Amino acid sequence: MRNLIFFMHTSLDGFVAGLNGEMNWITLDEAMFDFVGTMTDKADTALYGRVTYDMMQAYWPKAGEKPNASKHDKEHSAWYNKVSKIVLSKTLSEKGLNNTTVISDHLADNINKIKNQAGKNILIFGSPRASHSLLSEGLIDEFWLFVNPILLGKGMPLFKNVTEITKLKFIESKTFACGVIALHYQTKRN
Repeated sequence: MRNLIFFMHTSLDGFVAGLNGEMNWITLDEAMFDFVGTMTDKADTALYGRVTYDMMQAYWPKAGEKPNASKHDKEHSAWYNKVSKIVLSKTLSEKGLNNTTVISDHLADNINKIKNQAGKNILIFGSPRASHSLLSEGLIDEFWLFVNPILLGKGMPLFKNVTEITKLKFIESKTFACGVIALHYQTKRN
């Protein structure tokens, strides 16, 4: 069975974006890009909510071809272009999309079907609203939370409308020189 692994930047006080979706507070460095590259090497599918998918589609397909493309831009662009993409959306149509599946209903059934197919891990980057839906259905197997050294005070919460207790097992942590601490948890299944 394939694992659905959730990657998210969060503020120390538990917000993933400002009130208007701002993410300019996120701290990144080359070591973090390299680390995420080791995770994408173990995945052949990316899952997004529609808003994040639109943002990714606007940048990643051609990011590696730009004259000033960084090593990370080249590597992630190549990965993005080859992996299967899943988008959770009630408004997006698959028509004209390349290597992309749109899931608009029966979330648990559709995601579990994909998780039971042969393949590598499924990664979900960001996509807080989609992640809230996946979490409420118990579909996330692992969490990588990148805790940024900042307090936002208000914004979009990391976890929203959690109605059932979800027990997690701590796996490891990784500290980056930029001050971000990555926390890795696995969902405990009863």
